[in-house]
Amino acid sequence: MSLPAVFVAGTDTGIGKTHAACALLHALREAGESACGMKPVASGCVDTPDGRRNEDALALLAAGSVPLPYELVNPVALREPLSPHLAAAHEGVTISLPPLREAFDALQASHDRVVVEGVGGWLVPLAPGLFASDIAKAWQLPVILVVGLRLGCLSHALLTARAVVADGCRLVGWIANRIDPAMDAAEENLATLRTLLHAPCLGVLPHGEVEPALAARHLNVKSIIA
Repeated sequence: MSLPAVFVAGTDTGIGKTHAACALLHALREAGESACGMKPVASGCVDTPDGRRNEDALALLAAGSVPLPYELVNPVALREPLSPHLAAAHEGVTISLPPLREAFDALQASHDRVVVEGVGGWLVPLAPGLFASDIAKAWQLPVILVVGLRLGCLSHALLTARAVVADGCRLVGWIANRIDPAMDAAEENLATLRTLLHAPCLGVLPHGEVEPALAARHLNVKSIIA
């Protein structure tokens, strides 16, 4: 099952999608693949002399195989740190899929693998009638789910996995991220996730500010590139 592109979804916002996506990029590169990241829509961007920039998109850019134009990695950069549909409305912008697809096609044409990171959770609104999940659906991208290990993660993970499948997408794996080092029964929760999530666990990322290149050692990407 060789996957030229994957969509990284999360059980919520702030659970480490970018960290996992960057680690995934490094793991792919270490396996000999040319790989790049993409953040189609990002809110919470800052204006710089080079243009509007987003911290997560810059991290993905840095984790890729080669330098790329920022606008290809993050076509829609919104200033306010809000749900994208609100941040876009405040700027008089309407998010639509065709410009995002154009950037994605350019990235895919020049790389073996493209890791597309979503925004927030699976059903974050982007525009009237358009959700973050529609990117994965429209582009037929297999999904990797990032699960933040903390109280409540079991329900969040299972509900998101159910929504992914209900939307007609393939859940091809999941990555656990230890965001709460004091989580009670963490190993038992991990065991429960391994039993109830009907997709392989690609790895468990340790807690703390671990460099993506080091975090990559905790991932197994054989199922993506085989």
